[in-house]
Amino acid sequence: MQYDDTRSTVLWLSAHPEPRSLNGSLRTIGIEHLRTLGHAVVESDLYAMEWDPVVRPRDASIHSSDRFRISAYSRAAHLAGTQPDAIVREQEKLRRADALVIQFPLWWYGMPAILKGWFDRVFVSGFAFGTDETTGRRLRFEQGPFTGKRALVITTLGDRPHAIGPRGKSGELSELLFGLLHGTFAYTGMSVLEPFAISSADRIDDLTPIRSRLTDRLGELFTAPTIPYRPQFTGEYTTDWELAPHLCPGEHGLRIHTAC
Repeated sequence: MQYDDTRSTVLWLSAHPEPRSLNGSLRTIGIEHLRTLGHAVVESDLYAMEWDPVVRPRDASIHSSDRFRISAYSRAAHLAGTQPDAIVREQEKLRRADALVIQFPLWWYGMPAILKGWFDRVFVSGFAFGTDETTGRRLRFEQGPFTGKRALVITTLGDRPHAIGPRGKSGELSELLFGLLHGTFAYTGMSVLEPFAISSADRIDDLTPIRSRLTDRLGELFTAPTIPYRPQFTGEYTTDWELAPHLCPGEHGLRIHTAC
């Protein structure tokens, strides 16, 4: 995908219950800045939308007596055009977007439940992953349906900055968020930027330096290098999806899934 930096569309997905919070301020600052740069911004403020995060049988339009086979029936509903309107609207936002900015407070080392539920309901088989029924091509990683889109995480947390560094007690940030960055974004084909974190968030009383850091990062949304996660189908993994033994020999853990 070739980006026009002045005419790209960004989906800003946010999850915080208080608009007057630090997260609320970051959301306002970020969206305003992107629009100043000439981007179109589509918004999904999940708490303001009162988004229902719970996957239910009605998402798949099945009879109440049927056993709810979540992946298969959600895929069937997507392909048949029978998903609930709320899900379809979010899928259309993502389909239109050149980049996704996902913004949330880190709660218990993960996303707020309302945000996790957005992925559970929106990223269904046939839309975000799956298999091409005509060719049999596996739609994931470098073959994923969202190849060409960029993804940036913006998060706040109470930990000190060094606590999420390479030797930090809480874990290095990109590894801490591996499930989201690699298992969701890269899995569906997106190019993933290094996450942007604001540490010691409950002690901040001056937004000026944070505003500058945030606007600088957003200015590089379409130009900054992305995390070099390995492709799945070019010989770097075995048929059991284990990293091939000639790559990073003797090493293990999450880091081996980026170029050594």
